[in-house]
Amino acid sequence: MAQFHTPAHTTRNRFWPLLVLMCAVFGVAMWFTLQGIAQLPGVYSTQNAGNEQSAHQGSEPWNLLLVNDSHPLPQSFSINTTEMPGGERVDTRIAEPLSELFDACKEAGYSPFVRSGFRTRAQQEAILKSRIEDYKAEGMDAKDARQAALDWVAEPGTSEHELGLAVDINDKNNDQNMYDWLAEHAHEYGFIQRYPSEKSSVTGISHEPWHYRYVGVEAATAMWKQGITLEEYLEEQG
Repeated sequence: MAQFHTPAHTTRNRFWPLLVLMCAVFGVAMWFTLQGIAQLPGVYSTQNAGNEQSAHQGSEPWNLLLVNDSHPLPQSFSINTTEMPGGERVDTRIAEPLSELFDACKEAGYSPFVRSGFRTRAQQEAILKSRIEDYKAEGMDAKDARQAALDWVAEPGTSEHELGLAVDINDKNNDQNMYDWLAEHAHEYGFIQRYPSEKSSVTGISHEPWHYRYVGVEAATAMWKQGITLEEYLEEQG
């Protein structure tokens, strides 16, 4: 029987297109993988959040990073988050002290839970829009409705909830006395009541007894003893 042999150069010519195709497929797959990292559960980056405001470049450690209407979230900001009981997420670094705070709160007879934790930019925008619509439904024009909403909801890009270090804490039994307990003990676990009633002119946010922010035990204790806000503490530290 006659035997036919494929010439070596023909084999090589068939091999190279296949190799090029494989490399192209691998390259495309890697591109999509890298682009999707910031979208994985528990990972968030503002680089894909459409933040056009100027980034605040401070020298504070991560737990003292100031985010408010004059200090927007840095555009390069990203965090890893951990899911808490109930489904809300927080910066992974505060999950343990927050759990310890809740354990102590439960021992005191309360039933704390995280009503709202970390928010994406889109979630913050939706909350602000909803509050504006509520005020417009009450008869306010668009300008007044937005201003009234901003007394309670931070402008997207300036919310501590986007930072992942802030939580809104409620009691499952709606026991309002829990807020008095938190005001007296949260600093022991590194948390401060971020928006005290007498400091609205400093923070720019109306009193929220449920809103707590992690700053670390040392800083929280100092702020609690002096009765000052994060803004005032950072100014004091120079």
